[in-house]
Amino acid sequence: MRFTDADKDKTVSELASWWRKSGIEKGDTMLLHSSLSGFLKYLNSININITPQDILDSFIEAIGNEGTLILPVFNFNFTKGETYDIRNTKSETGLLTETARLNKNFIRTGHPMFSFVVTGKLKDEFGRINNISAFGSDSPFAKLTEHNGKIAALDIPGELCNTYIHYVEECEQAPHRFFKFFKGKYIDAEGKESIREYAVYSRKLEMGVKTDIKPMEDYLWSMGFYSGSRPGEDTRLHVIKARTFYEEVSKIIREGKAQGMLFTTAKNN
Repeated sequence: MRFTDADKDKTVSELASWWRKSGIEKGDTMLLHSSLSGFLKYLNSININITPQDILDSFIEAIGNEGTLILPVFNFNFTKGETYDIRNTKSETGLLTETARLNKNFIRTGHPMFSFVVTGKLKDEFGRINNISAFGSDSPFAKLTEHNGKIAALDIPGELCNTYIHYVEECEQAPHRFFKFFKGKYIDAEGKESIREYAVYSRKLEMGVKTDIKPMEDYLWSMGFYSGSRPGEDTRLHVIKARTFYEEVSKIIREGKAQGMLFTTAKNN
């Protein structure tokens, strides 16, 4: 059977209804993590053949004209001495994010390792962000929190993607991390090259720190803070309010319970 444009529009709208069923609402400011490999295979198994751009369009339809969609387009080659070009450096965080990066309706934030692309109502507000520290108080994570945003994950467990947790760790000055600085060549949106320095609140390797937030994720699920579905189930999208995530993680850090909930050490292994 031929898949027509009308079929595609109908499918995009149907997917948008899935996302609203999972906790996405009109006007949401939403950070979206994703893994498309299994999701596309699933859609194909039920005779739905669409592109990553169609999936992006379904999320844009779900949040509407007053919403804002944010995707991570992380790349870590700057830490290896390679030049970062905000116009051309590719995303290392999956097919959907690279599709968004190449879409002219999205704008990219400035950090050379932890950047995001953004479209929607707050596009320009996010686009002005050039935070020095990846997870700092002036970062896209902070802006997401300021606007009472949501964090969503499509067909990927939160423990494999939820970098927002490092924003909480930096804000709360979690003792198992420290500021690590990286300097290198940076090409800006106008094509001008300069030497810049950026920071990442990084694991203390001398302590043997290894990020492991699965216990935290399990706790959030058990307490009902997530809406939607786990990977491989029903809509395959789960959603949490950023402020709720912040409150619960910060409480763990302040109570001295981060080890075993947010990280392990070599001594534990």
